[in-house]
Amino acid sequence: MFLKSKARALKLTVSLSLAVSLTGCGTITSVQPKLSADQSLTGLQPKRWPKIQSAIATDTAVEKRVRKLLNNMTLEQKVAQVIQPEIRSITVEDMRKYGFGSYLNGGGAYPDDNKHATPEDWVKLAEAMYQASIDDSLDGSSIPTMWGTDAVHGHNNVIGATLFPHNIGLGAARNPALIEAIAQATAKEVLATGIDWIFAPTVATAQDDRWGRTYESYSESPDVVRDYAAAIVKGLQGSPEQGFFRDHHVISTVKHFIGDGGTVKGDDQGDNISSEADLIKYHAQGYVGGLTAGAQTVMASFNSWHGNKIHGDQYLLTDVLKNRMGFDGLVVGDWNGHGQIPGCSNGNCPQAMNAGLDIYMTPNADWKDLYHNLIEQVKSGAISRSRLDDAVTRILRVKIRAGLFDKASPANRTYAGNTEVIGSAEHRAIARQAVRESLVLLKNNHNILPLDPHQHVLIAGDAADNIGKQSGGWTITWQGTGNQNSDFPGATSIYSGLKQKIEANGGSVTLSENGEFTHKPDAAIVVFGEEPYAEGNGDIDNLEYQRGNKRDLQLLKKLKALDIPVVSVFISGRPMWVNPEINASNAFVAAWLPGSEGQGIADVIIANSNGTTSYPFTGKLPFSWPATPFQVPNTQDKTRDNAPLFPYGYGLNYTTTTAFIAQLEETSNTQTSASLDERELFVGTVKKPWHVAGGVVNQLQPMQSSVLQNEAIHIQTMDRRVQEDSLKIQWHGKQTAEFGLYSPFPDDLLSYQEANASLQFDYQLHSTTAGDMQLKVQCIAPHNGNNCNNSIAIAEALQQQAQPGSWSIMSVALSCFANQQVTFNKVMSPFILSNSQPVEISISDVKLVPQSGEQAIVQCK
Repeated sequence: MFLKSKARALKLTVSLSLAVSLTGCGTITSVQPKLSADQSLTGLQPKRWPKIQSAIATDTAVEKRVRKLLNNMTLEQKVAQVIQPEIRSITVEDMRKYGFGSYLNGGGAYPDDNKHATPEDWVKLAEAMYQASIDDSLDGSSIPTMWGTDAVHGHNNVIGATLFPHNIGLGAARNPALIEAIAQATAKEVLATGIDWIFAPTVATAQDDRWGRTYESYSESPDVVRDYAAAIVKGLQGSPEQGFFRDHHVISTVKHFIGDGGTVKGDDQGDNISSEADLIKYHAQGYVGGLTAGAQTVMASFNSWHGNKIHGDQYLLTDVLKNRMGFDGLVVGDWNGHGQIPGCSNGNCPQAMNAGLDIYMTPNADWKDLYHNLIEQVKSGAISRSRLDDAVTRILRVKIRAGLFDKASPANRTYAGNTEVIGSAEHRAIARQAVRESLVLLKNNHNILPLDPHQHVLIAGDAADNIGKQSGGWTITWQGTGNQNSDFPGATSIYSGLKQKIEANGGSVTLSENGEFTHKPDAAIVVFGEEPYAEGNGDIDNLEYQRGNKRDLQLLKKLKALDIPVVSVFISGRPMWVNPEINASNAFVAAWLPGSEGQGIADVIIANSNGTTSYPFTGKLPFSWPATPFQVPNTQDKTRDNAPLFPYGYGLNYTTTTAFIAQLEETSNTQTSASLDERELFVGTVKKPWHVAGGVVNQLQPMQSSVLQNEAIHIQTMDRRVQEDSLKIQWHGKQTAEFGLYSPFPDDLLSYQEANASLQFDYQLHSTTAGDMQLKVQCIAPHNGNNCNNSIAIAEALQQQAQPGSWSIMSVALSCFANQQVTFNKVMSPFILSNSQPVEISISDVKLVPQSGEQAIVQCK
């Protein structure tokens, strides 16, 4: 039976998982979370969730209009409303034929797949899709579609747009009025491209800084997140005072419901095991703020709660969000998030709609399968007609409230095609203010800041003149990579802002990324930090900055050794353990990811010609700063024994004359090899986040059943100890092919290299030889983003160790890969076997074993 909305007493003391039993038609019959033996809940109690009074009240005229539209719609028209494809997977003719309720552009998607598409190009596509949606000649429907985009720090997909600091920097500003102004500016720039729906704000309350989306969180404090959510929704959609959905407003989305910032170990799309009370206290407050302000859409989260994928969680999506909290807008899925529900695929998932999802975000070609499957599932009763009607009702309600039925078409709206709005001086001024207010001064020994502008200043570091790096992920491209300064017309790098102010006040500058100079400077400003990343690509194992490659630290130490005062400007999406870098600096500024207006940093750290400053430091830490690489600082965690290095809310200013940061502990206090467990990669089954794939190099196919067969390789499950706990791989010998474990996101395995680990696996060699077998690790190179190249020959060792008819063990020291410049903190695949000859081998128990490198069968001195 389904969970009801009333409180119930559940005493759950079984393994961490979710009991989800599915009927043949995919109906969820049980969604109770199961807790581990040391956990329990007094019960799932929707009554404990806050009842929201939205600023946008129910309107009987709107509801009457919705019912009239709904009553005249066919089943096919209704299903089309709940499907959201992406601009790269549909055409204008598809829109005319099906009449999708909405569509989106993902990060790095542009009209005609042109990164440098103009605002006119965006409007042209918006107009064409809109006109196709209201053309009833094929589908009989004239319901306008709506276009959604991830404008998460400005209109970040569009060349020339204003890029505001990412959320973590805004959280340091503690200024809700500024947030509202940023939202208003973003809405106008989005409207200039014909788009009417923004997938923002992100209201995660990040609790683990290892999470790759920490910079999308305003703060670890739910109070800050709540207040900011209300401010940004007000700026995007309007308010009772100024009216809702005027010409300068868009539809907003609070996301990702719920608990994405509280997953175990900070794993993106991972599992949140918070109690229900903590889910409400910490992770729901952004929804309290955003929904109270009138947010019309909520995006479901990729993560799970106690093992249950949110996209399929009827308790949270329906009983809590819609029934208890009273949300009457629509719930949209995230990028194929429904396909992650057990028993689902991207093209077939009735469970999601039954749970409460109203729009399936189906960006790839799977939308066509999903469309036909949904129609059949409603006909068969797997999805009730009332549930579909409820979803479509919510979609129509949002469209009517937003005025989409009454407004002019996208090309004829107030801001459409107005290129003066994109990156306008007014908007850049707001962004520059946000940069100034986001800066947090961590160290200022001997009051070196504000820096005297009359000096000769060396500006160094690879982030000094790099607008892409200072802007971070979700910048033109999804990951924020592959950009150069010319992709940011109108923007200002940190270097150019410093140069302008210093030279205008009588000083001089030298730009040198590596810190080289011919004329010794009076002072140095070094700008360095994290490379851009987004989502799971940013997940890390611990918070030590530049683990294994202290290039930036060496630069700081080199300048310090020359007796040059050093000001460090640290670019990052989270607090990090940078004790050595702080020690090597006279002043240290946390600048987060400031965006396109880099000159805002010069406004604060460089004095005026008379020694005064117009803009003091006002920023306060939105997250506490770690004292060790393995500390996950969080002021909400009352059980933590060790205090952070700098507490939540810390931030020096120019009147803090007594603050002096003494030498900090530089031993990283990293986990010792004795405390580092074996890392299972494939033991009994493939372990997350990896999946099995094989085939010709660069044409790998994922293994989605018990057999993977293509012209180059054959992979099938086999029984060793229990059913299907091992894999048998056969290379056909026609061409070089690979078998391995792969992930869409890099994993941080550097601790295992540091712990002198080996890569170990059990095998049975069924062939007379091992061919030319090579063992590889695939990673992302730290600077150019390319895959690292490495190859360890293991054929001879496999043959020597093999015992006919029995299992043998092969082990290779990770130092072999380190010698070939493998970057273990960015591993895409930890285990690849490559071969070009006919070979058959069985594989089992693939794992990383700490402190075994010196005993490994294959070693590389």
